[in-house]
Amino acid sequence: MPELPDLEVFAANLEKRFKGKTLEELKVPIDKKLNVPVAELKSTLEGHKLASVSRNGKSLLLDFGNERKLGLHLMLHGELKLHDADRAYRFPIIEFYFKGDTGFALTDFQKAATPTLNPEIPDTPDAFAISETAFLELLAKKKGEVKSVLLDQKSIRGIGNAYADEILWEARISPFSAAKAIPEKKAKLLFKVMQQVLKEAIQEIKKANPEQLSGELRDFMNIHHSKKSKSPTGAAILTDKRGGRTTYYTEEQKLFTGK
Repeated sequence: MPELPDLEVFAANLEKRFKGKTLEELKVPIDKKLNVPVAELKSTLEGHKLASVSRNGKSLLLDFGNERKLGLHLMLHGELKLHDADRAYRFPIIEFYFKGDTGFALTDFQKAATPTLNPEIPDTPDAFAISETAFLELLAKKKGEVKSVLLDQKSIRGIGNAYADEILWEARISPFSAAKAIPEKKAKLLFKVMQQVLKEAIQEIKKANPEQLSGELRDFMNIHHSKKSKSPTGAAILTDKRGGRTTYYTEEQKLFTGK
C-alpha cells in the first residue's frame, strides 16, 4: 500500500499535470464503494477546473473548488494510470477526462480502491501535522507496542508498515517497545526522526522517478528491504511476521518495556 511519501509525490505530480484543467467527463465502471450515486458525482464535478491535488492521510484529495472535492484511497493495489492512445484500462475504478484530450484513471484488480465525494476529514492528526507535544502525549497513553501506534490511522495518519520500520530503526527503538515506556528523551528523538525519514523519502522518490504516479519505491530503505541482510551499521536485519505483516528490525534497537 502506498504510504505518506509515495502519496505526497503522486499528489504533486497529478497537480502538475492537471491543475487548472476542466474535467469534461467522469466514467465510473466500479461504483460499489462510491458514497453517492454516479449521476450526483458527475453533476457535481464535471465542467469544473481542478484547483489542487493534495494528500490527506493515506488518501489523495482532488479539489475542484466550492466544496467540490473527491477523495481517492488506493487501498492495497490501486494504481493511477495516465491516458494512453487506446485508453483500454484493465480493472478501472474511475476515469477522468479533462479538456485537451488528457486525463488519468484509478485502477485496482481487487476493486477495493475507493473514490469518495466530499470525504469527511478525520480529527486524527497527520504525521506531518501533529505537534511534538501531541505526539508525546499520544505515546504516553498507549500501552501497546510503539509500531502499532505508528500504524494506527486513528492515532496518527499516513504511516504504514515500511516507514514505521525505517523510523523506529533510525531512532534505535525496538518496534516491540511499549509506547508509554519510551523515555521522554527517546520519544522526542522519535518525533524528530519521524519527520526526517518521511521528508527524505519524498526526496528519494522524486529523485528516482520524478513522474511517479503509482507503485512503491523502496530501494533506498535501510531496514525494510527483503534483499538486505544487514543495516548500514552492519547489524543483522531480523524479521518478525504477525498477521500477514512483516516487521524488519535489528538488535541495535532498544526495547522499552516499563518493567
